[in-house]
Amino acid sequence: MKSQNLILYYCIVILLSGCASSYNMINPDKLNYASRTDDHSVSVEYKYGVLTKRYARKETNNSVKLIAVKISNNSGRDMVFGKDIKLTYTNDHELDILDEAKTYTSLKQGWAGYLFYLLLTPAKLTSTSNGTQTSSVPLGYAIGPGLAFGNIIAAGSANDNFKNELLKYNITGSLIKNGETVYGLIGVKSDNFDAIKIKVN
Repeated sequence: MKSQNLILYYCIVILLSGCASSYNMINPDKLNYASRTDDHSVSVEYKYGVLTKRYARKETNNSVKLIAVKISNNSGRDMVFGKDIKLTYTNDHELDILDEAKTYTSLKQGWAGYLFYLLLTPAKLTSTSNGTQTSSVPLGYAIGPGLAFGNIIAAGSANDNFKNELLKYNITGSLIKNGETVYGLIGVKSDNFDAIKIKVN
């Protein structure tokens, strides 16, 4: 095998390690929450670190945290999240909660980088005997476009699932009736995993 074939082989291995990742559904209503805070008979349970794979890396890269929350209202009156119910850190600063669209844009997988797989299109696998080329197989025509568009489709599908779950569990501005428990996903602008308190107005 010629050195160019070895280079092709190692390029493929490296590129395969950068494939699109699937999206693992969070399902906030099925999580076990370890952290809880209460105020005036309203409780909030919350959980950081609910994203995995590329989505988790985007949290770190973009200083955005996605938090799953469980809010139970037993105050005797209906309340609106973001107005009557607010979340703060222990220093009383309110969480910088992003809207659903901004959260999605900050954390979704990119796809343009997968177009670089098209650079493999001209690649050929050749074999030689006694210094003479005996055969040549144009592997690049299958590998390049296949990896490029396969990963673009996979990333798009994963992003759609992510967006749909953000929409389903978007509770900003939602009315939480007395005696009701709701589950949500909120994106916040933060580098840290700070403890959260609830503030009821």
